[in-house]
Amino acid sequence: QVTLVESGGGFVQAGGSLRLSCAASGLNFGSIAMGWFRQAAGKEREFVAGISWSGVGTYLTDSVKGRFTVSRDNTKNMVFLQMNNLKPEDTAVYYCAADPGSDMLRPPQWYDVWGQGTQVTVSS
Repeated sequence: QVTLVESGGGFVQAGGSLRLSCAASGLNFGSIAMGWFRQAAGKEREFVAGISWSGVGTYLTDSVKGRFTVSRDNTKNMVFLQMNNLKPEDTAVYYCAADPGSDMLRPPQWYDVWGQGTQVTVSS
């Protein structure tokens, strides 16, 4: 059974930091690309970050560049999203996702394994 479990969400004031973690099981984790998406209330799901199997290839959407960092630890089957200088517009449910069909970064429509999400709320 494939599972992704996110943790680390919460409530933070603008300018603060959070680190999201995602623990994966049931996947050949070290051979697949992973990603983070978010969905704010009333908005479509947005692809925030992606990371290739090795961690060498990464993607960050423009609105989080310079503030967020994506990383992974293949020895622990985990992927992380470090979020610094958070803004109210970062408020959303954040989802960990996997693209089991590729070890390299691909467009967001290829991600088809999802976690349950973790809420991030940033107050102004």
